[in-house]
Amino acid sequence: METTLQSVLDQTFKNFEVIVVDDGSTDETSTLLDRFAEVRVHRWEDNRGVSAARNQGIQMARGEWICFLDSDDRWAETKLQVQVDWMREHPECPACYTDENWIRNGVRVNPKNKHRKYSGDIFRHCLPLCIISPSSIMMRASTLEAIGGFDIDLAACEDYDLWLRLSSCYPVDFIAEKLIIKTGGHADQLSHKYRGMDRFRVYALGKILKQDALSAQQRVWVVEALIEKCSILHMGYSNRGKPEEARIYEQAAEQFRRMLDRKENETSGTQSFEKEMLLHALED
Repeated sequence: METTLQSVLDQTFKNFEVIVVDDGSTDETSTLLDRFAEVRVHRWEDNRGVSAARNQGIQMARGEWICFLDSDDRWAETKLQVQVDWMREHPECPACYTDENWIRNGVRVNPKNKHRKYSGDIFRHCLPLCIISPSSIMMRASTLEAIGGFDIDLAACEDYDLWLRLSSCYPVDFIAEKLIIKTGGHADQLSHKYRGMDRFRVYALGKILKQDALSAQQRVWVVEALIEKCSILHMGYSNRGKPEEARIYEQAAEQFRRMLDRKENETSGTQSFEKEMLLHALED
């Protein structure tokens, strides 16, 4: 946390505010934050989750642009300056994100090809997995207000859900400079807490499918992604000896196949699947 905050305060661009939401921490976070007089702190006694914490920070923010920084990541000192310059030079741009360096268990690693970054109309590329790191994004506050904040029902993949809503409506520019250091490998990461993160992604995809603003092509891409992910989850649960969960995803995959074959627009029947999927994701 200390190095994270210091990486913000060391930015070459200085006209910003720093907001930290202490989400019911039980360690030395509170004492550490008291040493940073420049930081606006909002404290909760109970843990409400990453989505609620980010939404609280968004609500408190007063600037034209919004950025996020996870407590285990760091910014390069020019990160804000590069993005502010980009946004000023491209006033039509609602959001931009940067490339990143990855550190896993203290060792620098190279991202896989599936994590490749894209620019402009990136919606289709956002469907398989999350390609935007929250710590790399800069969004206009007006854009974030238009699409809504993070979904508090999602214990994980809440960023994936938000990027689907963003990229389905707006272009997102990619700045090919490694301006964040993204760390991972520690045991308290959400990806370690929950197995099979695609369960949360299926829920998010089911949500976006109900949006009237999706184009016909976007709907096809979403349904194809749902078929693929539900089929994989069906096989995974079957192999793990969980027939009830396997049945849910098998039925969902079949429903989405019928939707794709008939080019149906009706999505109301997916609601029960979505709720069951999210419930199993949280319980497993």
